[in-house]
Amino acid sequence: MSTELSTLCYIEQNGKYLMLHRVKKENDVNKDKWIGPGGHFEPDESPEECLVREVFEETGMTLTDYRFRGIVTFVSGSGITEYMHLFTAACPLPEGAPLPECSEGVLKWVSIEDVWGLNIWEGDKIFFRLLDENIPFFSLKLVYDGKDGLVSAVLNGKELELFDIIDEKGNLTGVVKERGVAHRDGSRHHTVHMWIVRPNEKSGWDILLQRRSYLKESHPGLLDTSAAGHIEHGALPADAALRELSEELGITALPEHLIPFGTWNIHFEGEFRGYPYIDNELTYEYYYTQPVETKDLILQESEVDSVLWMDFEECLARVRSGDLSHCLYEGELLLLENALKKQQV
Repeated sequence: MSTELSTLCYIEQNGKYLMLHRVKKENDVNKDKWIGPGGHFEPDESPEECLVREVFEETGMTLTDYRFRGIVTFVSGSGITEYMHLFTAACPLPEGAPLPECSEGVLKWVSIEDVWGLNIWEGDKIFFRLLDENIPFFSLKLVYDGKDGLVSAVLNGKELELFDIIDEKGNLTGVVKERGVAHRDGSRHHTVHMWIVRPNEKSGWDILLQRRSYLKESHPGLLDTSAAGHIEHGALPADAALRELSEELGITALPEHLIPFGTWNIHFEGEFRGYPYIDNELTYEYYYTQPVETKDLILQESEVDSVLWMDFEECLARVRSGDLSHCLYEGELLLLENALKKQQV
């Protein structure tokens, strides 16, 4: 295995990053990608010395105001591991100053929001998100498949969720994205929703609703489906459904107890905790009729605040009237209602 040390810097000025389009070198691992200025350590250099030298060589700028943001471990999948030292810096030049010719590629100021639309590595989008959210100094490990495919991402020793991105028909595109990135750029992905139901003498059915944890990144404190979750990279919908029932509610379900009843498309755009959030999901729907006692449930504190049973028709009426703090969809409830009626026939 070969080990390399490098620096990478994103120079900021008035809401823009100085980006380098790597188009001039033929044998370039970053060929046609957009990255920041930076490069490999020379013997005995510190990260800061390498940073200042590389930025000067590529941009002609002498940095004086910079911040060490994190260590990014790149595992290429082809025998090379690179420890990249990530910096951000203030531009030392006045706005509008001409940019020099660069032997590595073409320099261009790009709006920070527009950077997401450039041809950048999927892993780079993760640390762009961390920079944007002003996360303190971090250690990020990114593992690739020897090409452009992201295989694993670990932040401060904790595995991050990766999703398979799908097209409008639900087909896999071959692109894999980190959860936070997918919700930032609105990439379409798979999820599962599970509805726990029991017969009653009022409308015919009760449904178990969970109140989302107040710590959740989206829709905190709102009533939601019994259990729900994303389908992680390489997993099957039914496996994800069984996992979420176990993790969120402590229910050990059998595959034959999950009754599929279709799919539902979700598209939601909003803002939570000051950051953009886009849900663009194809959801696999299941209902579950095995006996469930709320007192026996083991709630996942980070996901679920509480649970309650509600008559189906009451729930539907309150969703329609707006008399419920929820993130449910009327059309999804009607899809469930139709499936339950078919079971009664």
